[in-house]
Amino acid sequence: MNDAATPARPSSAGASAEESAPLLAVEELRKHFPLRGGIFSKTLGYVYAVDGVSFTVRRGETLGLVGESGCGKTTTGRVILRLIEPTGGRVLFEGTDVFGLGKKEMRALRRDMQIIFQDPYASLNPRMTVGSIVGEPLAIHRLAKGRAREERVAELLLKVGLRPEHMKRYPHEFSGGQRQRIGIARAVALHPKLIIGDEPVSALDVSIQAQVINLLAALQEEFGLSYLIIAHNLSVVRQMCDRIAVMYLGKIVELGSGENVAHDPKHPYTEALLSAVPIPDPTYKKKRLILSGDVPSPINPPSGCYFHPRCPHKRDDCAVEAPALRDLGNGHLVACHYPLNEPGGSTPKSELLA
Repeated sequence: MNDAATPARPSSAGASAEESAPLLAVEELRKHFPLRGGIFSKTLGYVYAVDGVSFTVRRGETLGLVGESGCGKTTTGRVILRLIEPTGGRVLFEGTDVFGLGKKEMRALRRDMQIIFQDPYASLNPRMTVGSIVGEPLAIHRLAKGRAREERVAELLLKVGLRPEHMKRYPHEFSGGQRQRIGIARAVALHPKLIIGDEPVSALDVSIQAQVINLLAALQEEFGLSYLIIAHNLSVVRQMCDRIAVMYLGKIVELGSGENVAHDPKHPYTEALLSAVPIPDPTYKKKRLILSGDVPSPINPPSGCYFHPRCPHKRDDCAVEAPALRDLGNGHLVACHYPLNEPGGSTPKSELLA
């Protein structure tokens, strides 16, 4: 294949230092959407969609960001990519402050940061052929044109399980799983270092989900990708991710390795999420932890710990002081005054996954 079709990576000294530093560092990220009303459109309040989120993504790692619908997961991903402008905080990509970049620098950085959208039907332009969709990043960044671009697109389609002749077809001629493969091909076209997957398999049939998960794993191994996977399905996250961050009402309440979070959760909210995961065994009897009440409004979040109105282990001080995210050991972070199974903490009331 023509060398012009392959994006070149500049070499740099101090590679060992780069490898030890996180690829992505999110520091106290906030996104507050104003609520306006009245004749003069005055600001009446704010929706605290993301309210002080911090985490890192290492090179070659898959980090899962999970939580209920409306907790701010998707907003977090889009603010990181600056598809939505932030209210506050910092995002460092390889040490570069993403929010401090101008339009030209941001366009160059987008080669290294890509996204896979949730809806494979809405994320593809119905007026463009598959060849144009997958080849568009190469055209925008002037990395290949003409025959070289067609060869690169054909190669990408083969990597995601499609055929080169599919280049001439339109999105409506494909199934949901095939459309998501097209979206994945577009995301990896520039050989990025980080891909944010916004519910990349939630709109697909269960049988297709497994195929797409295996495809993402194969591409990660081949290209050395790092993933931030946004999802609400803990079964999917446990299978895909090295570490898991649990988000509730715009804040991260627990962060740790996939093994620790799934089998030894420390936050009552994580415990409730795990107890809701279905097990494909009709003979297995599992106790469910049913949370009382509804998720509080992000317009007027509760005082103290945001989770305390629904927490089965709450105590008086939980409504007064917001818990900080602290390390319980082995990189297992939890924002809870009384972590589960800890001295002075709470005892789980549900039977967790084996």
